[in-house]
Amino acid sequence: MLCYERRVTDVLRGRLRHAGSAPPTGERTETIVRARNLVVEQVLSGAIEPRGYLQPEDEWALVLEGAATLDVEGEAVELGAGDWVFLPSGTPHRLVRTEPGTNWLTVKLGPDDRP
Repeated sequence: MLCYERRVTDVLRGRLRHAGSAPPTGERTETIVRARNLVVEQVLSGAIEPRGYLQPEDEWALVLEGAATLDVEGEAVELGAGDWVFLPSGTPHRLVRTEPGTNWLTVKLGPDDRP
């Protein structure tokens, strides 16, 4: 498992999974790093059923390999290898299509709940 939860001063290392380990259908999500209100995940996508999201955290998503289509507030956002999108918290969006074997890296920043 690639999940780490440590102090920010700890040095971490790891290796992302290869896109070939994506499931044929659905998605496989692994947490790479979790520190306070920051989460970095790798997402491996197979063929998917369209699915809507409304997240409480900001999300930056980068397609490393493959391709995907999002619907963000009625606008089609086409993403290929090297393309990224930033979705502020509370932005309704829908994952419409992924090319099987799509490899994503996401960075999520939740609300700062410290006093």
